[in-house]
Amino acid sequence: MKVTGISTHVVGTPWRNLTYVLVHTDDGLTGVGETRMLGHTEALLGYLREAERNHIAGSDPFAIEDLVRRMKYGDFGRAGEIVMSGIACVEMACWDIKGKALGVPVWQLLGGKVTDRVKAYANGWYTTERTPEAYHAAARTVVERGYRALKIDPFGTGYLELDHDATSYAVSLIEAVRDAIGDECELMLEMHGRFSPATAIRLARELAPYKPAWIEEPVPPENLKALEKVAGKVDAPIATGERIHDRIEFRELFDSQAVDILQPDVGHLGGIAETRKLAATAETHYMLVAPHNVGGSVLTAASLQLAGCTPNFKILEHFNDFADAEITHVVTGAPQVVDGYFRLPEEPGLGVELDTDAAAEFPKQRAHFDLWAEGWEKRDPTDSA
Repeated sequence: MKVTGISTHVVGTPWRNLTYVLVHTDDGLTGVGETRMLGHTEALLGYLREAERNHIAGSDPFAIEDLVRRMKYGDFGRAGEIVMSGIACVEMACWDIKGKALGVPVWQLLGGKVTDRVKAYANGWYTTERTPEAYHAAARTVVERGYRALKIDPFGTGYLELDHDATSYAVSLIEAVRDAIGDECELMLEMHGRFSPATAIRLARELAPYKPAWIEEPVPPENLKALEKVAGKVDAPIATGERIHDRIEFRELFDSQAVDILQPDVGHLGGIAETRKLAATAETHYMLVAPHNVGGSVLTAASLQLAGCTPNFKILEHFNDFADAEITHVVTGAPQVVDGYFRLPEEPGLGVELDTDAAAEFPKQRAHFDLWAEGWEKRDPTDSA
């Protein structure tokens, strides 16, 4: 079997464009992969056009390790977010082809399952007025849909510092959410790399009474020494990793032991197998894995394949019940959350198919998402411009 070529399809919403890649073979089998780029979709499509000619067409879709190696190193330049995301889409699609050809789900090819279900946490649910009352009502809706975990960034447009009034308001939002969901639900606290170490430490301590399940990206991701400083003075687990795009670059996190939960994005880290390798290293350091997952249903399905065979997998992020829920219809077999969990897919390959006709109903947009613009949490660019 050989790859004859690829085709790309972009599903657009005002705040995110989702890129789907179909890998076609001379046997008639087609696999699908997906990623979400913020502001770089055209760059990704351009890279994929060149990679198709230089590396992908004519390849054996079963020889996934070789294809990933050639795409990563065969252009000599250091691979960053765009290249690793392109690799991820093609890699997922090849696993999909291999699973379909052999009649088994991808997790079966990666060592077999260690669980039948995967806990989910909701994100994108707080696209409402930024008040304690509105957040309380929205959080109740999440629980009523069966979720037992959710995530929130309550810090507005804070950057490096957060003054007394803004801090008090953030605390009031978290207090309202905790009251709405009760003590038994996990509450993940997102900082989006906003703060200096001193501010992150202070905020974590002020919010400690609300029992955050983790503190995510407390400082900008470029300086891991700063993260180490926070980890040494905060009791809650520290989570990070969504903006690291090569598993080799996680080495400093392993060396420092400054993180408890790794958050690689399967769609940015080179795909399923690359993330599985990272998870195995994390296991030797007693760290859990909770992938960043802000894409659509194909990326969710790929992340579930990883979850199924990964002993130290904690939980999977899910946007699509609350943000742009209508786009789930572009994928048949889209994973669903029931009573707070995904079931592990049993269908061959990734267990999903892209409906290209449905995808065409959501053309690419000039999607823009600025975490430092007023009203960013609503994910409505017309509201935060």
